[in-house]
Amino acid sequence: MAFDKNFTWGVATASYQIEGGAHAADKGLSVWDVGSATKGRVFEGHSGDVGCDHYHRFREDVALMKQLGVKAYRFSLNWARLLPAGEGKVSEDGKRFYTELLTELRAAGIEPWITLFHWDYPYALYLRGGWLSPESPRWFEEYAGVVAELFGEFCDRFILINEPQVFLGEGHYHGGHAPFLKLSAGEVMICAHHVLLACGRAEKRIREVCKRPVKIGTAQAFWPSLPVREEDYACAERDTFACHRDFGSVNYYTDPLILGHYPEEFAAWQRESGFSYPRSDLNVIRSQLDFYGVNTYSGNYVTERDGGAAEVTAGPSVPKTDMRWNVYPDALYYGPKYLYRRYGLPIVYTENGVALTEWKDLNGEINDYSRIDFLKRYLRALHRAAQEVPVEGYFHWTLYDNFEWAEGFSKKFGLVHLDPETAERTPKLSAAWYRRVIETNGEEIWK
Repeated sequence: MAFDKNFTWGVATASYQIEGGAHAADKGLSVWDVGSATKGRVFEGHSGDVGCDHYHRFREDVALMKQLGVKAYRFSLNWARLLPAGEGKVSEDGKRFYTELLTELRAAGIEPWITLFHWDYPYALYLRGGWLSPESPRWFEEYAGVVAELFGEFCDRFILINEPQVFLGEGHYHGGHAPFLKLSAGEVMICAHHVLLACGRAEKRIREVCKRPVKIGTAQAFWPSLPVREEDYACAERDTFACHRDFGSVNYYTDPLILGHYPEEFAAWQRESGFSYPRSDLNVIRSQLDFYGVNTYSGNYVTERDGGAAEVTAGPSVPKTDMRWNVYPDALYYGPKYLYRRYGLPIVYTENGVALTEWKDLNGEINDYSRIDFLKRYLRALHRAAQEVPVEGYFHWTLYDNFEWAEGFSKKFGLVHLDPETAERTPKLSAAWYRRVIETNGEEIWK
């Protein structure tokens, strides 16, 4: 049982997590360059200054992807590498690096999917107010225009922004990620509104500059509520989009982008937080997205109780990943159905994978059977969903073990083992397995 013949199989990475070259040429600093240098913020003082050294070894990495049979590569651009001040003058070195990477990908027959922003916000713009500044949508629009002008000839797929739930919720509200802020709920709502305006303006600018058909989407962190019983389905779907008074909900960010309004479920919290905005902004925010990119690793089971959703605590036999996330494959079955019902856009899984505690054995191998088992379970659930709603692609997170934000290099998500001290790349057993998945268009997951 294969996936659709046009299904896209790929791998995904993010610039700060892999590139290194933090101070190469005239590259500007990002909030992660500055924030990870502060003691106590990142596990054991790790940083992405060198990362996976992709900046110097990208040709080796593209050859490795080709060896793995990868058809598409989702990666982000480092805004400050391309525009050191966040706006204005373009770095010739940044332009060279990404042009050479894109050229190499095309030559290898790998389709590039460019993510414009994956959390490494230019520090120069942060000092001018960052996402709190009313100028921030214009800064992002200018950046998007530069990307489209320089790289539009190489790329047909653009992802505007990655997981506002995390860089706003964790980075601006809870203070666990760069820029390590603990703003009020009302202030974070202002940031979120500017992010949405930035996305709306960028979507329109990319289409204007490219002057040819391109496909544009977003990539949202999505942790769906899952029904314990079939009769809990409606309750679980409602709970997925309910206001839990945090910044983790997908609909807070994608209702305005796709439907043209904020979700009614959040109106009371917005009022209580003192947040207001010109209604005309919604005309700018609303975008003509071509696909719904979604990043899912787990979810929560709920059951209907007293007219609401009661979360069901996982039992001790439920396996957990090294991130302490429950292994719930149903997240890739119910999640796409919820999203398609609400937004009517084809679904692309722009991230899914598993962090495991692992190391090379005495033979120098990484036989990560648990990762293969995890992926089989989740991809079988996704295949089931794809029989009911349009699912167009899957990107494994991630190509190789990398800098996992505040967790440093302690969490291993890769198909390829990376030694952070030597940058040596060693494909794991799962890499060969994923190659067979791609070659068989998914039939391998049933073996």
